[in-house]
Amino acid sequence: MKNAFIYTCIAASVFFVSCDKQDKDTRTITVKNTLELPRSFETVEISKSDVVLKEGEHFEDLSIQDAKTKTILVSQFVDEDQDGSADVLLFQPELAPKSEKQFELVKADAVAMQDTVAYCYSRFVPERTDDYTWENNKVGFRTYGPLAQKMIEDSIPGGTLSSGIDAWLKKVEYPIINKWYAENDKAPGYYHIDHGEGLDNFHVGSSRGVGGSAVKVDTSYYISKNFTTWKTITTGPIRTSFVLSYADWDANGKTISEEKHISLDYGNNLSRFEIHVTGTDELSIGLTLHNKDGEITENVKDGWIAYWEPNYFDSEIGTAVVAPKGVMTASDHYVTNMTDRSNLYSQLKVNDNKVVYYAGFAWKGSNQYPTKALWENYLSEFSQKINTPLEVTFN
Repeated sequence: MKNAFIYTCIAASVFFVSCDKQDKDTRTITVKNTLELPRSFETVEISKSDVVLKEGEHFEDLSIQDAKTKTILVSQFVDEDQDGSADVLLFQPELAPKSEKQFELVKADAVAMQDTVAYCYSRFVPERTDDYTWENNKVGFRTYGPLAQKMIEDSIPGGTLSSGIDAWLKKVEYPIINKWYAENDKAPGYYHIDHGEGLDNFHVGSSRGVGGSAVKVDTSYYISKNFTTWKTITTGPIRTSFVLSYADWDANGKTISEEKHISLDYGNNLSRFEIHVTGTDELSIGLTLHNKDGEITENVKDGWIAYWEPNYFDSEIGTAVVAPKGVMTASDHYVTNMTDRSNLYSQLKVNDNKVVYYAGFAWKGSNQYPTKALWENYLSEFSQKINTPLEVTFN
């Protein structure tokens, strides 16, 4: 048995094994759920390097088929290293508690390969200064680029100086990014009003928004400015991912370099952040406190913090940061008189210049997790899943 890498929004374990009794023409993937929880919206990743292709066969010709029903599952190829060819194949199995299922790698015909909507979508938005924005069927986010920063520094109206993460509150499962920006071009302020699909009324400012990073030195928090460069890796029915780079920044004499690898998978309320950082052995990840009238939950032992705002305009909203066990070392309910600088922070260990965490939100108006109890139950289960990943074997 040899170990193979698998990337999942909610992590999975994968092992590739050989079996003499297995039909040599059948490549079977077994996915096992060891938890007493149903599993869905967890992305299994099959690497091209671990697939033995038949003569004349191409990796991109393959699909995932349910071994029992022979149904072709929705899947997505990703060119992670951006060399022009796919490196991995993604799919999302559904499993009952304490169960397993088998899937097959097959060459699907044109009839079986149906068009799918790119629910998981992201792009650079030059028509709105220079945002970078991303969404799936549940939530949307955005953050801000160098032109928006320069406008503030040059006292030009319309700029934004922030490395915080903005939340776009969706009521619908279909993509809204392009529509909202297009409508906002025709009627400025369009997406700040709910026209039946949701809206952007989430104030970020210089706060950390939903999962922005900082470095704590003594009792103070230091933050970067806007991202400087971007690169979209993939969009599709299962995942969108991209990379944001930042100029080196100062944290009370420490020079911090930072690059964010961000992804969002179908069905998830939390984006995955993989931060490559130098200059610190601990990163602080924050949730804005807005009017400081919400309810905080600090569950460091299980690796998550949450903030619930019961007086969010005419609604309610919950935000959260979740990390694998052992990564979150502390939390800090940081309240200050400085505008937008009050945040609920989690302190995360940096190992080998990298830290991974998840951050996101649930808005009552979407009816996904409309109460604090339901939101925190989702976070508790999410935490269990990333710490007890699906077990995947490939015969």
